[in-house]
Amino acid sequence: MKLATLANDSRDGVLVVVSKDLTQCSAVGHIAPTMQAALDNWAVCGPRLGRVAESLERGYQPVQRFHERDAMSPLPRAFQWADGSAYVNHVELVRKARGVEMPESFWTVPLMYQGGSDSFLAPRAPIIVEDEAYGIDMEGEIAVVVDDVPMGASREEALQAVRLIMLVNDVSLRNLIPAELGKGFGFFQSKPSSAFSPVAVTPDELGDAWQDGKVHLPLSVDYNGEPFGRADAGIDMTFDFGTLVAHAAKTRRLCAGTIIGSGTVSNKMDDGPGKSISEGGVGYSCIAEIRVIETINKRVPSTDFMTYGSKVRIEMLDAHGKSIFGAIEQTVQAP
Repeated sequence: MKLATLANDSRDGVLVVVSKDLTQCSAVGHIAPTMQAALDNWAVCGPRLGRVAESLERGYQPVQRFHERDAMSPLPRAFQWADGSAYVNHVELVRKARGVEMPESFWTVPLMYQGGSDSFLAPRAPIIVEDEAYGIDMEGEIAVVVDDVPMGASREEALQAVRLIMLVNDVSLRNLIPAELGKGFGFFQSKPSSAFSPVAVTPDELGDAWQDGKVHLPLSVDYNGEPFGRADAGIDMTFDFGTLVAHAAKTRRLCAGTIIGSGTVSNKMDDGPGKSISEGGVGYSCIAEIRVIETINKRVPSTDFMTYGSKVRIEMLDAHGKSIFGAIEQTVQAP
């Protein structure tokens, strides 16, 4: 099943069920007016929404044309957004470039921070940044939305609570990060609003690509119209989503609608740093990673961060080359 939120006069939009080919949708206000309302009562709403999805595919359901440009993030705002760093290869590279040794615990205990969730960007909304000098970067990620998760849940219990899967552009302001982390209190100004894919899908929609709490498909990241990243989200993922959700729930219960991110999707190559697509690699899901590799190899980065007018497109295709979640397409703009 595929779900989306269309913009209207409210902050939370209106929930619709979307066809598998992303061309049509059906209003479901009689079941749940918003995505959060559906998640709050998923035991009842989930099966009913599933039946609408089946009727939609069979042509039995009243429909309207679905345009990705009309979609908000599936949850335009959420009670909680916590982003992990499941691809430890990415963390290791960043620390290596800074000349900092990575603690062994990073391979056994996930990193995670709590991001701002009061206002997410629509998937086609511009990235508005006050100053290009902030070091504007995109981060292609996967995220899951969970049902209620009890405190102290096991990995298996946490994985069973996953209701939806989405793509993310976790916008980062890289040049603001060192000073913030240096204070020992985490991200804030360096992590503005994130954007999520036009459509969120239930795990069964991915078929065999959803295994062991991982999405085993390449994440396509295009930068200024050119292929930038094709890293496989199921490879080199040290911590699966069950582990990430359980980590978040270790000392608190998670309410329905909590979003947990994977962190930047990153692949190694021949047990070393990845390579660009032009060099025969799978590229990168953020600019910071290629700058790190340039620093390691040449002692100085040569790829600039995003500037006004820079464009990013993040998408995931199925085995038949069809878009699963729709595309995040954003352009950096001045205020």
